[in-house]
Amino acid sequence: MQIGVSVPIVEIGADFGALRDYIQAAEDLGYSHVRILDHVLGAVPEQHPEVPQFPYTHESYIHEPFTLMAYLAAVTKTIGLTTGILILPQRQTALVAKQAAEVDLLSGGRLRLGIGVGWNSVEYEALGVDFATRGSRCDEQIDVLRRLWTEDVIDFHGKYHDITHAGINPLPVQRPIPIWVGAGRGNAPTPPNAAIRRIGRLADGYFPMFAPDSDGAAILARIRAQAAAAGRDPSDVNFEGRITITADNNPEDWLTELRSWEGIGASHVAAGLRGAASPDDHINAIRRLKDAIG
Repeated sequence: MQIGVSVPIVEIGADFGALRDYIQAAEDLGYSHVRILDHVLGAVPEQHPEVPQFPYTHESYIHEPFTLMAYLAAVTKTIGLTTGILILPQRQTALVAKQAAEVDLLSGGRLRLGIGVGWNSVEYEALGVDFATRGSRCDEQIDVLRRLWTEDVIDFHGKYHDITHAGINPLPVQRPIPIWVGAGRGNAPTPPNAAIRRIGRLADGYFPMFAPDSDGAAILARIRAQAAAAGRDPSDVNFEGRITITADNNPEDWLTELRSWEGIGASHVAAGLRGAASPDDHINAIRRLKDAIG
């Protein structure tokens, strides 16, 4: 099981030196990957009663992920770069293919593209994309991305895309770049049926929001059934658990949670500190976790 870390982008904020130090510390400690979140815009919650939740707002400090990963590719050597998640349907697919290929080249093949459909209709409106069609658009985008990453020239005409005898150059190191799908929320961890079908049919992996328990195992069983129905080997759909480090838990708690994720078959886990007072707190937390793992 590969163990990585979540990047505390919002918590560290504008301290870019601290962000670099955290990523380099994670690499030096031997973590397999860093996981980076994404939002283009943040909305003012009081002005948008139509949006049911706001885990991130206009006050949340969030770097643009492709630009950040290009920088991180230059200041690291081995650690994997993972978006967890990039909100794919609100972006132009060919541009995402080009940006992702460039990051993969700059990093020597270290990109894992985690994608999802998002929750913020305000963001979609500002980017000129229909929020209501984001699921079906995402399905088609996955197909287009893989073709652009593996073929010199494609001719594709679908519901949302028209690409006539064109391609990106250069192609990425990984052909194709792995595509993982995130779905579900902290207060509603079971993905919608459409997302379960998408993961089972199309994804290389899955970022769940559930706990590593019997309910989580039941969700995984549904995804594996969708994979089998699509003619895939269900074991080809990997998934990444999450461990939250807080001041109230201890190394034995972390190890117990790691064993729980391993017990239900997780291929990856990402750990991160919640409620830290300083950038050094984040580094100390991942150092303590690594010491506990041994």
